[in-house]
Amino acid sequence: MGPLTRALTALAVAATTAAAPSPPAQALTWRDCGDGMECAKLDVPVDWNRPDGPRTEVDLARMAARDPARRLGSLVVNAGSGSSIQGVRDQPGVVSELTTWFDVVIIEPRGLGDKDSPALVQCPVRGPGIYGLVLNTGEKYWNEHARASAAYDASCRQVMGAAYAGLTSWQVAHDIEALRKALGEDKLRYFGNSYGTAYAQAYMELFPAKVGRMVLDGVADHTRPSLERWLMDNALTQERQLGRFRDWCAEGCALGDDDAIEVYDDLLARVRRAPLPAGHRTVNEREFLLAVKTALTPPMWPALATALRQAAGGDASALAALVPQSDGSGPGYTTGLMLCHDYIPRVPGYREFLGIESRLRKAAPRIGWIQGRFQVARCLGVGKNPAYPPHPLRAKGVPPILISIGDTDDNTPNLAAEHMAAQVPGARVVRHGDGHAAYIMHGLYGLGTTCLRRHIHDYLTAGTLPPVQARCPGDLLAAIPRG
Repeated sequence: MGPLTRALTALAVAATTAAAPSPPAQALTWRDCGDGMECAKLDVPVDWNRPDGPRTEVDLARMAARDPARRLGSLVVNAGSGSSIQGVRDQPGVVSELTTWFDVVIIEPRGLGDKDSPALVQCPVRGPGIYGLVLNTGEKYWNEHARASAAYDASCRQVMGAAYAGLTSWQVAHDIEALRKALGEDKLRYFGNSYGTAYAQAYMELFPAKVGRMVLDGVADHTRPSLERWLMDNALTQERQLGRFRDWCAEGCALGDDDAIEVYDDLLARVRRAPLPAGHRTVNEREFLLAVKTALTPPMWPALATALRQAAGGDASALAALVPQSDGSGPGYTTGLMLCHDYIPRVPGYREFLGIESRLRKAAPRIGWIQGRFQVARCLGVGKNPAYPPHPLRAKGVPPILISIGDTDDNTPNLAAEHMAAQVPGARVVRHGDGHAAYIMHGLYGLGTTCLRRHIHDYLTAGTLPPVQARCPGDLLAAIPRG
């Protein structure tokens, strides 16, 4: 990178780390919308740098505090990818305990919204999915995937019009600030899960003086300017996940006394020689790798153990069933586009990627290296703008926040979460033995007030931080049947 390029990059980062002028607070009109919720619309500019330009609406939902006498104020929540409002409608238990103390106010990012809401954008063309680039090799397929993604992106741009320019976390952070003002809160209380932590990172940088108590669970690290380093965090975490699966299995699983990694290595060697028989079909090497990667999320460990045992015995049918479909990922929502604009605004060319992949493979040779293709497939062919590129976090002056990091989280890699947490002055980390979205999953599975949930509640309600180097057990992991 030459001096001019470095200077231009520095200017671009400076522009995206500065906050736009903040308008006066707006009044919100709440209406009953079923499932114990009230809904409202937040009217915002498409581009906060152009407050007099085109405008768009953001969906909100509120679950009122159960006891007004104990109410501590509003807590803004974003639960990550997909519609947070629809997710809470389907599974209110994931956040309902928070209404013991707070009005829980759910905010959607641009392009997403409640069912049948105009804010929920569906693009006419579906994306090509994120599995095909793992299953298919060669420059020809790479280019086909890029063309399919470009068509999907173009259709989203067409249907959204001017609103497409708002698909970055920089814009959403400004939306959250507008919501804070509309709620009449002096400081922002916020719970962000998964992609919701990307909005939190932007908010801390843009509005540090307005940060109150903030919980980040399942951190999606937005602080790696180098795509290769970001992919390496994904790859190394995935590689270690195989070891964690082996450790879990050693205490009892379908593999019996067999070492899970030894079974995996033997099957990998076999499938590289010839496809594994799977009933009326076979499983090739790429399908084997994708099946195992998919099932390395802890709730699927029992199925993975059974599939590996059966494959070792000569029938890979159960492994074949774990291979996800590669013909797209449902309706063409815009969620993935924001990820591209935030995390991978520039996808490397085919030859450049092969070099990156070679280095990933050297560092994470068993399974982690395929994360390169898995992640890049999300954005190959998507246009570069708008863009909010990853950069080191500048969050000076924020009060202590609470960050939850799971040992078995390979969705938002725990290595990446640790990298981001180290950049937040005064942040307190609580580590736990569970995987992605642990707070939400504990609520989903009705585990009650677990160690992790207790730490989060104590912090949000009283500002009490966990002890330094606090650790909670894998409460969800312990509930997984070993079968």
